[in-house]
Amino acid sequence: QVQLVESGGGLVQAGGSLRVSCAASGRTFSAYAMGWFRQAPGKEREFVAAIRWSGGSTYYTDSVKGRFTISRDNAKNTMYLQMNSLKPEDTAVYYCAAPKAGSTWWPPAASHLYHYWGQGTQVTVSS
Repeated sequence: QVQLVESGGGLVQAGGSLRVSCAASGRTFSAYAMGWFRQAPGKEREFVAAIRWSGGSTYYTDSVKGRFTISRDNAKNTMYLQMNSLKPEDTAVYYCAAPKAGSTWWPPAASHLYHYWGQGTQVTVSS
């Protein structure tokens, strides 16, 4: 079983920055990639970004390109999402996720490709 724990959410003014982290642990963490999703009140969960664990290739949804940066620390099994130039519409609960071991689909931009999910961390951007 894989456990994912997010941290780093909070309240920030529009135009500000925030970094959220996702620590992965478990019996054998061997995911080929990980991703970030977010869900705003009354809306469906949407893909934000994904990163390959080996090589570091990244993929972003259009609305965050140029503002968000996904990265990972292989030694710590930790993934990060650096969020700059935040907008009120970025307000959501942010979730990290990992696909099943053996999955290879790239980019994993759909929630059904993921098997493990964190509990989420709230990011609120005030105007």
